[in-house]
Amino acid sequence: MELSAAHPALKAFMCGSLSGTCSTLLFQPLDLVKTRLQTLQNNAKPGAPKVGMFSVFINVIRTENFFSLWKGVSPSFVRCIPGVGIYFSTFYSLKQHYFLDRAPNAGEAVLLGAGARAVAGVCMLPFTVIKTRFESGCYNYVSVAGALRSVYETEGVRALFSGLTATLLRDAPFSGIYVMFYSQAKKGLPQEVASSAYAPLANFSCGVVAGIMASLATQPADVVKTHIQISPSQWRTSDAVRFIYMEHGMKGFFRGAVPRSLRRTLMAAMAWTVYEQLMARMGLKS
Repeated sequence: MELSAAHPALKAFMCGSLSGTCSTLLFQPLDLVKTRLQTLQNNAKPGAPKVGMFSVFINVIRTENFFSLWKGVSPSFVRCIPGVGIYFSTFYSLKQHYFLDRAPNAGEAVLLGAGARAVAGVCMLPFTVIKTRFESGCYNYVSVAGALRSVYETEGVRALFSGLTATLLRDAPFSGIYVMFYSQAKKGLPQEVASSAYAPLANFSCGVVAGIMASLATQPADVVKTHIQISPSQWRTSDAVRFIYMEHGMKGFFRGAVPRSLRRTLMAAMAWTVYEQLMARMGLKS
């Protein structure tokens, strides 16, 4: 089947997958640092220097090696390449079905983004669990397939879907808030900018603004998700919330906020920019 004859939703899937490949490879180190920061034990002595993003970067390079910053990139690829494709194809299909003749308003954009992300999040959750465990440094998995087998055999299929509630509480609002801010910011662009050669840069800038807002709003759910997924005891969401609060206080829910905000913001902005450019080249309205 020629690409030009493919179904528009399949084209959206392919554009999304390609954009996900680029952004995943580029920003994986930020995801690893975020996971390490979120899972640090609170055993520092009084007066000890605060552990931050850059000290974790340096520590990983010094104690492991430079390429360890890409630990977890295999499950990230397995998760993000089809996951971003599923997200964009679902988003495209929903938009074509419900908003063929007009642009969605702010509230509808939230529902559109959240719905597409919920579908992708549920489909790819087992790979999200494996990715989180790879990045944590607490597990010695050799491969994605081996990790899936190990979790299934030792903890059961339920463990592969651990953190589902926290994941949906993180991803669905993130995507909903992101799409709302992104679509509203793009509407505010002057027509001469939107139709000029600078359109990709303008779209990327809109994505950065939207990503920062969405990342900060969903950071607590991300910390909870991480703790649930690296725990072999199958915590409930309430257990993880209680542990984080007792161990670190309210600020514990914002651990890793800087690297996560950087990664999610830049990754989403790049993914949307690449996606929209590819869709335009295929003659499709994104």
